[in-house]
Amino acid sequence: MRKVPIRRTDTENVQVGGFDDGIRRYYDQNMEMTIVKLMTGDCYVTAEPREMLVTILGSCISVCARDSIAKCGGMNHILLPGDTKSALAHKDTAYANRFGAFAMEELLNGLYKLGAKKERIEVKVFGGGNVIKSSALIGTKNIEFVHQYLKAEGLKIVAQDVGGNHPRRIHYFPDSGKLMMRILKRKDDFKIIDEESRYTQKIIKQKDGADVELF
Repeated sequence: MRKVPIRRTDTENVQVGGFDDGIRRYYDQNMEMTIVKLMTGDCYVTAEPREMLVTILGSCISVCARDSIAKCGGMNHILLPGDTKSALAHKDTAYANRFGAFAMEELLNGLYKLGAKKERIEVKVFGGGNVIKSSALIGTKNIEFVHQYLKAEGLKIVAQDVGGNHPRRIHYFPDSGKLMMRILKRKDDFKIIDEESRYTQKIIKQKDGADVELF
């Protein structure tokens, strides 16, 4: 008789790798996959077949990209639109990754290093909701930036869900290209968006300053 393995609960997830590399990876025994959690400004590329990338988006926007032939894919989490020059002026990669152009270059260059070819890359875009109480319409500006950037690079969007006024949670499987999305409407979900709002306003104020506080 074939013995069925006993699976652990979600509360028994196991950290994968060291904590000093800045990547939040956990092995989920139920899904039998490594879960990679992306926060604001993160960018992650992989050629591992059993990884799922997870993030929550308010006004932020994520670009998910993969090359099915090179068997690699990745995701970024963009806080604000912005060019590479202004982002690099702060001489801090962690800070620069929060801005559009730098985050896109990090994602694409990471895929190219893993063997991806531009003509084979498929792109999916999610987020950019105007969930922050501000006349700046940051979500809309993030959408416009990503669309313009991808068009200039000659990269076609094969799927997207952007805009609106609700946050989203997305699960992306780079190996297959599958993406699962949930619109978040519960009261507790908006605690995350409140934090994003305060952080966004802080970054906007710091963007042109000489001193940057990172946390």
